[in-house]
Amino acid sequence: MAVVKAGVVVLDCAEPEQLAEFYKGLLDAEETEVCAHRVEIRGAGGTRLAFRRDANATPPSWPRPENSLQAHLDFLVDDLDEAERRVVGLGGRPLDTKGTAGPHEERGYADPAGHSFTLRHTTPTTPKQG
Repeated sequence: MAVVKAGVVVLDCAEPEQLAEFYKGLLDAEETEVCAHRVEIRGAGGTRLAFRRDANATPPSWPRPENSLQAHLDFLVDDLDEAERRVVGLGGRPLDTKGTAGPHEERGYADPAGHSFTLRHTTPTTPKQG
């Protein structure tokens, strides 16, 4: 059974709403999540992107090394503890992400090469019975 349900590429930026508008037009996408610090979209072909507010964001300088890393991966999971055991078992390590604000429970990790990513707990989409 797969532990990870889906992946979302997240771009850090100063104005997530504006960047989301650009990609919505490019991908014929619709918003799937909007909150004070994050906008997520899904394109007509299923492509998922999110844009996270970072007030200190600067434009990427690629290929120059300074400020060149401004993206990370979010992986959506049902069970954070199970997913963490898998990450650690494969050689990843938890990152200190205490105090992260947002509507979702999430945990930060680094892969064996040091690239950061986030596991986010997903909430069921089926309506409550009763």
